[in-house]
Amino acid sequence: MEILSAEQIRAWDEYTMQHEPIASIDLMERAAASCYLWLEKHGYVGRSFSIYCGKGNNGGDGLALARMLSDAECPVTVYILEFGFKGTDDFQVNLARLHPTPAEVRFIQGADNFHPVTPGDVVIDALLGSGLNRMLDGVAAALVDHLNASGNEIIAVDIPSGLFVSRSSRGNTVIHATHTLSFQCCKPAFLMPENALAVGAVHILDIGLHPGYLQQVSGEDELLDATIVRAIFRPRPPFAHKGNFGHALLVAGSFGKMGAAVLGARACLRSGAGLLSVHVPGCGYSILQTAVPEAMVFADPDEKIHTDFEGDPSAYSVVGVGPGIGMEGRTVEFLRGLLAGCRKPMVLDADALNILASSSDLWGLVPPYSILTPHPKEFERLFGPSPDDYARVDLALEQARQRQCIIVLKGHNSYIAMPGGKGYFNSTGNPGMAKGGSGDVLTGILTGLLSQGYSPGEAALLGVYLHGLAGDLAAAVWSQESMLASDLTDQLGRAFIEIQKVS
Repeated sequence: MEILSAEQIRAWDEYTMQHEPIASIDLMERAAASCYLWLEKHGYVGRSFSIYCGKGNNGGDGLALARMLSDAECPVTVYILEFGFKGTDDFQVNLARLHPTPAEVRFIQGADNFHPVTPGDVVIDALLGSGLNRMLDGVAAALVDHLNASGNEIIAVDIPSGLFVSRSSRGNTVIHATHTLSFQCCKPAFLMPENALAVGAVHILDIGLHPGYLQQVSGEDELLDATIVRAIFRPRPPFAHKGNFGHALLVAGSFGKMGAAVLGARACLRSGAGLLSVHVPGCGYSILQTAVPEAMVFADPDEKIHTDFEGDPSAYSVVGVGPGIGMEGRTVEFLRGLLAGCRKPMVLDADALNILASSSDLWGLVPPYSILTPHPKEFERLFGPSPDDYARVDLALEQARQRQCIIVLKGHNSYIAMPGGKGYFNSTGNPGMAKGGSGDVLTGILTGLLSQGYSPGEAALLGVYLHGLAGDLAAAVWSQESMLASDLTDQLGRAFIEIQKVS
């Protein structure tokens, strides 16, 4: 699914009106009808509504929705925020259409016109929409605060009022919606952690915008979904053998952190690697041989940390390194030698990234198109702080281009920055994955996919999506609170089956 800016979305509306063709008022009717159907499906029709409208097209959507709800015999009160000018043409048409209904219409000129929100009313926010280009102040800001303080359930139409589509809204007064009903495509604002309190649960409603527009426009970012992943996934040929799916090397664990190696190794094998070798400190030999009997294990001369790799890392299909290895001085030099000996794309995570951040001279040894998987703090250590989530995403794209690597910025809607300048927000995953070990599982998945011959870009997209999908499947079984990182690996088989289903 494309992620488009406010300007691109407006252009899509215009394209639809010209090529369908359809009048703008009828397109507004479609948008309002899609919201009504969502409300009906989710049991809201029959309740009472307080609908707050500005005088632009977002307000026009609200007026059309108010008419539909009133026609369905829902008690509806509409509050129109006055800005001292006439509303848009479509707003005025929908206001005229609303008058014959039983809906009550009130106007708000100032804070002294605010009415207490009726307890139990569903509040519909149709004040400002996606065309907002400045900070809220005056009556508009006061009204948003008034609605947020009501304690009522708020459903935003298009986008919560006060939220900017493509830039940070920090410091602005913003509606705190329980649900956001938006249209046709995802907006950047819905994917930024800083906006979580504002957007609530986001629902993208199809209003039949002309598909031809997407053939001539592309957003810088895209939402990673099942359609993209199914195009990447390659089923196994019937006469395949283990040699067809690569020999992966995983370097992980240290004294007290052998769980990271176990989690990564199991995930690597569950993601389809033909063979797996794991390099661990001496203390991890028996642990890995017992916990992951399918893997071959090589013990470091040191009992507690990684100090020496005797083999040739370039002999392996892929090397994944970092989970739980620590940052002791000899381990830093160990990583230096590993990087120098491997010119194929690698997977770098956790302490490998922390070492890279503290020893910047190692950057020149990182093979092109390697996959780096930092969480936000590791990202900051690597590339410096960012003032907001939008800036962090921009920095990830910039660094991916500059360093010719793939950066997976982990979090809700993990962001995959490609060296060619394209970015993807993941659509799978849930807060239950915010536990120690989840990143180790991702490292194993990415290593396993790379070993099978997927390109680094394909492996990153497929791996991140599968990781999140396994998390969603695990949450459905154990709940977000009780699920463990190891449960992600246990659900990988179901995740693979899911992406092979014909939609």
